[in-house]
Amino acid sequence: MPSVPNVTELLVGWSQGDQGASNQLLPLVYGELRRLARRYLRHERPNHTLQTTALVHEAYLRLVDQKNTNWQNRSQFFALSSQLMRRILVDYARSHGAARRGGGITNLSLDEAMIPSPQNSADLMALDEALTCLTAMDPHQGRVVELRVFGGLTVDETAEALGISPRTVKREWSMAKAWLHQRIRME
Repeated sequence: MPSVPNVTELLVGWSQGDQGASNQLLPLVYGELRRLARRYLRHERPNHTLQTTALVHEAYLRLVDQKNTNWQNRSQFFALSSQLMRRILVDYARSHGAARRGGGITNLSLDEAMIPSPQNSADLMALDEALTCLTAMDPHQGRVVELRVFGGLTVDETAEALGISPRTVKREWSMAKAWLHQRIRME
């Protein structure tokens, strides 16, 4: 019975131009991408029109469009996937929320905003704007927050994706959360 290649091997092959590797990759990562998408959408309003499958497919299409990506490992792939899903949801929220700007929006603490509200997408947009500012000031902390909040990665997975120690992730996460708390409270 032939062995199934692991995700990292396929990603490296894909980086080297092996189209067969990219074709074999989707069945191996599809379940995990759906889990990520469900995690995001679970916190959206109940009548959200963007479905799990659509979010996965849009993210995967954007991943396939990535040019000159030097895939290194599974963690890097899922970190980029979560980043793309975040962008898709924020873009979707902006496009659908423009007509209702300000209608029924409530102020939330950072801990509540870290998990987008089921009632509206304004929380996601506020967190995205604060995270964009943080990333401009400290790209490393911004990346840690993005992977932990939007990617759902653990401290160890975040450390692996960024090539740093778990202790550094914890320190960056703590400082970034404090800054984000302050920033969101000011808005």
